[in-house]
Amino acid sequence: MEAVTLPTVAEFLHRAGPLLAADEARHNLILGIAGILRDRPEVYPEFALWVVEAEGGPAAAALMTPPHNLVLADAAVPAALPVLAAAVRASGRVVPGVLGNRPAVDLFNEAWAPLAGVTPALRMAQGVFALEEVRPVPPAPGAARPGGEADRDLILEWLEAFTAEALPWEEFAAERTGRGVARVLNVMDSAAGIWLWEDEGRPVSLVAYGGPTPGGIRLGPVYTPPERRRRGYATALVAAVSAWLRQHGRRRCFLYTDLANPTSNAIYRRIGYEQVAESAEYAYLPS
Repeated sequence: MEAVTLPTVAEFLHRAGPLLAADEARHNLILGIAGILRDRPEVYPEFALWVVEAEGGPAAAALMTPPHNLVLADAAVPAALPVLAAAVRASGRVVPGVLGNRPAVDLFNEAWAPLAGVTPALRMAQGVFALEEVRPVPPAPGAARPGGEADRDLILEWLEAFTAEALPWEEFAAERTGRGVARVLNVMDSAAGIWLWEDEGRPVSLVAYGGPTPGGIRLGPVYTPPERRRRGYATALVAAVSAWLRQHGRRRCFLYTDLANPTSNAIYRRIGYEQVAESAEYAYLPS
């Protein structure tokens, strides 16, 4: 087996494509990021791409958009993961952490930790969910609508609150997030968008989506302020936006959930989402 560092996302998608396409749902994150690199390169001006090739085709793949974590594909051959780890280490890239499906992410950590002299620390275990058909959900007061420029400050406030609550180890990148929100609000199509649920003229819940794959798209984050929860707003909004996306050409919708939150997992299942993988995010701490 041989690890190859690739200079362009087009070559990455060509050479890693058979591995990623073998299970689009499990690979929705890495496919979505690669698609953004191809279609909107200004979003991630810096990137690194690796593929491990074996006699039968691609055996492992990863990408990174600094300063974000390394993102792994599933490994067709588990023995390819130490080869991948060695190639990433040889690149000299600073790798703050890793995100990938189990068991690949854990096997990668076994190889990476001694190479880099770090200790993997679990940040979050996540469920990877996919939806092919939206099920009826109980109605909630109000209705869904696309976000607009007038909502920009509220959207940024809620995204910051989401980060503080769901990802407390992450620093909220206000400037970068602001640019991203402005870009999405300017586009607002089936490839990227932010929708709100509005009740009595007031926004009460938010869902964003982006990172389109060949046949689907990823939803998230989903956020409802604490004082507005347990009223069915988020359930109704995710169901409405998932249905809208399917009506506009997305055969499947994907999302990531915190497996430590059984309430949200149950809500998504009621809408029609089914778990297809368990993903884990690790930070690398000095040993």
